[in-house]
Amino acid sequence: MNANLGTIDRVIRIVLGLALIVVPLLNIPVVWTSSILSYGSIAVGLVLVATGFFRFCPVYRILGVSTCKR
Repeated sequence: MNANLGTIDRVIRIVLGLALIVVPLLNIPVVWTSSILSYGSIAVGLVLVATGFFRFCPVYRILGVSTCKR
């Protein structure tokens, strides 16, 4: 499992992922009242945070994309 995420990509994924996790829990916009949207948002947020921390994205691997500078 080689790293394929660069620093900017990692930061964006972690920030966006944390926002997708926190916003449904706070129920700020009314759109998050649907439990399907809330749980889906949290799941996507967890995936984004995990890929950001592990510096590896399986979709990038399949597509042959790498934002990591070596």
